[in-house]
Amino acid sequence: MTDVVHRAMKAKPRTTESVGDVLSELQRSRIAESWAKRAVDIVGATLALLLFLPLLVCIALAVRLDSGGPIIFKQRRTGHRGRTFTIYKFRTMTVAEDSHNVKQATRNDARVTAVGAILRKLSLDELPQFLNILKGDMSFVGPRPHALAHDAYYGEHIATYADRFRAKPGLTGLAQVNGLRGEINDLRGMRDRISADNLYIESWSLGLDIAILAKTAMIIFSDPQAY
Repeated sequence: MTDVVHRAMKAKPRTTESVGDVLSELQRSRIAESWAKRAVDIVGATLALLLFLPLLVCIALAVRLDSGGPIIFKQRRTGHRGRTFTIYKFRTMTVAEDSHNVKQATRNDARVTAVGAILRKLSLDELPQFLNILKGDMSFVGPRPHALAHDAYYGEHIATYADRFRAKPGLTGLAQVNGLRGEINDLRGMRDRISADNLYIESWSLGLDIAILAKTAMIIFSDPQAY
């Protein structure tokens, strides 16, 4: 019995060391993937801006000619670790709300301009967010950022809401490719979205990002929740 105890005691440090090595290796892998994610964001956003430059110019002219006023809509959003940043979109409405009372866009919303309706349907209003990605405020994939007023409201009613700030906001995300985008009518709908956001963060890998981007490309022009 004594020999067994001695062998067990001697084995324990090696087991602990082995577990530590595994955790350390996982951490190094996670960090490496995180660097790779940022590299993909920088290269991808740069190429996208160059590729879509003629389209961006055409959209800018269409917005100005259609309704006058600003071409770019700017609004404060909450990003990684709760840091506030300014998100960029092509303006699609006659209003530019950024206060404690921001009304979500609804189907057949009277505030949406003629050109804005087309841009929102095709998600083209989101293209200026390539600049947010280059700046490091956002990533291609992550939880979609909400207006500060909505963060404050849902943060009070959903215990896990703030967990979504563990990652950078995304141009698209796991929630969006699973139909959880657009107008939210009740707390249950937001809880489902937050659950998807947090699942993405906990399961994150470059492979998952690629899968989400691929699915986004498949549904972007036919998403019934885009309006």
